[in-house]
Amino acid sequence: MTHENPLDPLELSDIDRIIHSPTRLKILVVLVTVEEADFTFIARTTQLTRGNLSANLKKLEDAGYIKVTKDFIDRVPKTLVSITDDGKKALENYSSILGPILDELRK
Repeated sequence: MTHENPLDPLELSDIDRIIHSPTRLKILVVLVTVEEADFTFIARTTQLTRGNLSANLKKLEDAGYIKVTKDFIDRVPKTLVSITDDGKKALENYSSILGPILDELRK
């Protein structure tokens, strides 16, 4: 994509709809700043309900953008989440599409 005219509506055709959801974007922004995070940390940081977080983690996992590991620590279930290389690339691509549009609007 060339970004000759960032305000061309066709520029948005390539936007990743998985990431474009504010809820999933919040989750990825948290995960890109840490090596891994547990479910409770993500829920508190993003202020998402457990059900909403769980449903959106599943969508991100199905897309290959995150890795979810479920384990038991002292017989207590623990869900750890990390962003994958594909997730990082998708977030960078999302930024490269949306960034020029936002830059143009700020002028």
